[in-house]
Amino acid sequence: MSTASSDAATDPAVPDEQEERPPRIRRLTLPAGVRPYLAPLILYGVTKLVGLTVFAFLLEAAGDFRKKEPRFGGGAHWWDVLATWDGWWYLQVAEKGYDPRPLERLDSTGLFTVKQNSVAFFPLYPGLIRGVSEITGLGLFGSGILVSVIASFVAAAGIYAVISLLAGARAGTIAAGLWAVVPGAGVEWAVYSESLFVAIAAWCCYCVMKRRWVAAGLLAFVAGLNRPTSAALIGAVGLAALVTLARRESRREHGVAGPVYAMFAAPLGLLTYITWVGLSMGDLTAYFTLQREGWAHYFDFGAYTLDVLGNTAIGHNNYLFAFSVPDLLAVQLVLALPFLVALMLRRKPPLVLVAYTLASIVTVLGTQQMFGNTPRYLLPCFPLLLAPAAAMGRLKLPSLVVFFSTAAVASGWYAHYVMFELGIP
Repeated sequence: MSTASSDAATDPAVPDEQEERPPRIRRLTLPAGVRPYLAPLILYGVTKLVGLTVFAFLLEAAGDFRKKEPRFGGGAHWWDVLATWDGWWYLQVAEKGYDPRPLERLDSTGLFTVKQNSVAFFPLYPGLIRGVSEITGLGLFGSGILVSVIASFVAAAGIYAVISLLAGARAGTIAAGLWAVVPGAGVEWAVYSESLFVAIAAWCCYCVMKRRWVAAGLLAFVAGLNRPTSAALIGAVGLAALVTLARRESRREHGVAGPVYAMFAAPLGLLTYITWVGLSMGDLTAYFTLQREGWAHYFDFGAYTLDVLGNTAIGHNNYLFAFSVPDLLAVQLVLALPFLVALMLRRKPPLVLVAYTLASIVTVLGTQQMFGNTPRYLLPCFPLLLAPAAAMGRLKLPSLVVFFSTAAVASGWYAHYVMFELGIP
């Protein structure tokens, strides 16, 4: 044996191959399927938080929020504003359930006297509020906010998933951030059902795009228990399924059972609730009568929208539910819709997105309702973000930082304060 070999054998600096090495410290890592959603959710959350902070500052500076009714908690704190109007009704349903009262006839002419009734508000969102309150002990208000915030992140993830399929991950991330600052975004973290609906709608559209028909049908069914405007989503799912069945290649590749199931399952939630209201109130059309006579909301083929646009053009406010600042912002959004729709169609998105978006727009603009709330009613039209997000995807990071910083701060006013304090959300 050589001296070198002997020294190596006895030298402690030379590692022994048989010696056990200390275990490596494993770093906490996100699952591979979750990692792509981290950036869009961070962008969405930070942007929303900035807007909400500005909103709170404006409320405290003005001080008018303590006088606005109806509201949960009496308006003692600025955050009580987040349960204003529709939020108050949702909390009433979560606390007391429904009290459907028969429609009353005034006389033999068949006219109705209809009072506002809680059955106008669909059961999914208040049901979740009640369930979360029972489980967590947060109370109804805190549970309502929690459900909306969690649903908003699920919605942002769904928007990212849909847009990234069509325009890439960078555009999907930007789209999630844009949804945080669009007009009407103030209700996303309030006691309102929009975040929950968009979460369901976005993932439903994603499932249709991926040909996951059973999941799409179930999501459309659940959406029907959340809002009456789910009819647009239900129709889009049904149309996409019908077109798939009509194409021989699609039938061979995806089968027949899935699209057929989606077509029949999608409308059941909406139909079930509308039917229950009708049977409970003694008139199968009671829900629509309640909307028309109790809330003055009904489809008028766009007559009210044209009336508002005409009055705004000449500087008058001779129309129902006039709120000057919210209405002016809503007019600007309506005027932008043709351009947004044209840009969306230019990207040639899937049929389900086109049908869902166009049906939603027709429903909103063709219905008499509070015009100042148009940005809120159009909040579910997330496919309109496709073209702007794709275009902004070509910007460099500093430009995007400047844009989202500015938009986040400004949204505290136009997306939050204008809606909650200068109008009725």
